[in-house]
Amino acid sequence: MSEEKKTFVVKDRRRFASESADSDENEVREKEKIEKNEHEQPPDDAESEAQAISENQKAQQKASSRETHFPKINFQTFILSLNSSALVQLGLIEDPVSGLKEKNLSLAKQTIDMMGMLEEKTRGNLAKDEEMMLKNILYELRIMYVRESS
Repeated sequence: MSEEKKTFVVKDRRRFASESADSDENEVREKEKIEKNEHEQPPDDAESEAQAISENQKAQQKASSRETHFPKINFQTFILSLNSSALVQLGLIEDPVSGLKEKNLSLAKQTIDMMGMLEEKTRGNLAKDEEMMLKNILYELRIMYVRESS
């Protein structure tokens, strides 16, 4: 009886932003699956190779569907994000994660106060349209907060 030495392999599974890194990673995964299939099954088994390729394609589709493209971050998108958070906290729109409308008035007040602080700290440094948008959103959120807390 011959004794086989067990070895281990260190694999870097970090994800990188560049497309070339993603394609390199996919190539490495394909090679690993092929090597694994060669060790587990006879090389002439065309059906198992087709199944391995199919599984690899499914894995790639799942990875690409998880990648989300967000809008460019600027002052307006930041304020709109805070506005959406406040509306969720006021219970006026559904939480995108849970799908439920739940009120958390203390958190809504904190978000509205943060936006008020931003208005104060950025006074004189914003473009006219940014200033008006912030002022109008704050006004509307404050009115909604008073309605919801009564």
